[in-house]
Amino acid sequence: MEDVIAISGLFTTVIVAFLAFGPIGRAIAANITRKSLANPGAEVVDQLEDLTARVETIQQQVAELAERQDFTERLVAQGRERGAIGSGDQR
Repeated sequence: MEDVIAISGLFTTVIVAFLAFGPIGRAIAANITRKSLANPGAEVVDQLEDLTARVETIQQQVAELAERQDFTERLVAQGRERGAIGSGDQR
């Protein structure tokens, strides 16, 4: 009797493993994932809004740095035209 129980337990484990890791299990996992992504929790939405605000801040800072670089390049070019600044060659 104990052998029958052990064999049936092994058989059940193998069947469950095939279902869980096979196409049926993957389909169930995909369905669960799709549902959880379709309805994100409030925490995920808050994190997304925070990241969006951070990206906008970084974009603004990059734009300001680009303006400063342009201004600096114009000043250096004007200084070189007047001869006040060397060409940058260090020999």
